[in-house]
Amino acid sequence: MDPTIVAIIVLILLVAAILIGRGLRRLLPGHHLNEETKDTVKLAMGLVATMAALLLGLLVSSAKGSYDADRTQVIQMAAKVSYVDRLLALYGPESMDARKQFHVAIEDAIRRVWPKDKGSKAELRPSIEAGDSVYLKIEALSPNTDAQRKLKTLVEAGAADLAQLRALLVAHSGTSISTPMLVVLVSWLVVIFASFSLLAPQNMTANVALYVSALAVAGAVFLLLELDSPFNGILKIPNREMVNALNQLPK
Repeated sequence: MDPTIVAIIVLILLVAAILIGRGLRRLLPGHHLNEETKDTVKLAMGLVATMAALLLGLLVSSAKGSYDADRTQVIQMAAKVSYVDRLLALYGPESMDARKQFHVAIEDAIRRVWPKDKGSKAELRPSIEAGDSVYLKIEALSPNTDAQRKLKTLVEAGAADLAQLRALLVAHSGTSISTPMLVVLVSWLVVIFASFSLLAPQNMTANVALYVSALAVAGAVFLLLELDSPFNGILKIPNREMVNALNQLPK
């Protein structure tokens, strides 16, 4: 779901609901707008508004949880990159080819996940060729001492952990927001705004308040969907940790 398009659709629906409410106010007989009726409508819409707030909270919690999980995995990947490179450095000069190939693989991963072209989408799936090259370089190491054998084992384990983190990142790339729940939320908001417009006085101040509220709600939906796309859009996860880890690797 494109956040901008969805937010515009929500805004259009809410503005249409306001206009419908205004039209119904002019068409309904006077006894449908007496104080008792208004109180009843307010109570009913208060219940709907409460349920809408709870549902919106659930969606925000789901999107924020997914965003935080991806952010944590990126930080863990950056830490693991530095850790594996440090182990290779301790192994000795024999590991220089593996370290260079490791640098190439990490650089390729950063380029895929955080493309420099703003119009490009993030590609979370890793390059199989780059990963295989790193694996082969590590396996080609021939330890001569007990220390090197232990270091090679740790490097293999660290590289495997790094591959698992990248696989988890790909697995989490799907949307965390339920489309039916979002549709229900928007439907409730349409009903709420139509009722607000129906009961609101016919003056410019009330109209401006309703339209500003509709814009604010559409903005909230936009930010919600942006949270659900952690590697695209204005709220994408920064790459500074991975870039800092890359800068420590030999070129």
